[in-house]
Amino acid sequence: MDFVQRTIDLARQNVAEGGRPFATVIVKDGEILAESPNMVAQTSDPTAHAEILAIRDACTKLGTEHLTGATIYVLAHPCPMCLGSLYYCSPDEVVFLTTRDAYEPHYVDDRKYFELGTFYDEIAKPWQDRRMPMRHEEREDAVEVYRLWQERNGGERRVKGTPPA
Repeated sequence: MDFVQRTIDLARQNVAEGGRPFATVIVKDGEILAESPNMVAQTSDPTAHAEILAIRDACTKLGTEHLTGATIYVLAHPCPMCLGSLYYCSPDEVVFLTTRDAYEPHYVDDRKYFELGTFYDEIAKPWQDRRMPMRHEEREDAVEVYRLWQERNGGERRVKGTPPA
């Protein structure tokens, strides 16, 4: 099967049905493990990006939060939220089929606190300097939750089974 073409076809079908122009296909052992178009418009859920939905489905099927051994095909270079999710699930490879610069003449998705072109710079700023107002309200009992987690995990700080860097 042509996984690149499948990704393009999913995105095209989603647009035809009133959705947004994004799709993801996750492949493991030469087979499609999970796939999804972007469902933000259909669900009014700003986190219903194609990558997020496909990752959720794939991880549920495998019973793990790790997608080692998988290749993930995405229509466009991932947004920061999806990029973070892709890093978090540890696939062997991510293949993106177009860039923001290439599709920008046809589609723009800027938001109140960021534009896609500058958002990576925004994330790199100290939290106090970001456009989105943030406030740190320090609480020692918040740290206590992490101490409890560490105790319940035999003194380990790392999540068991996480692929090493």
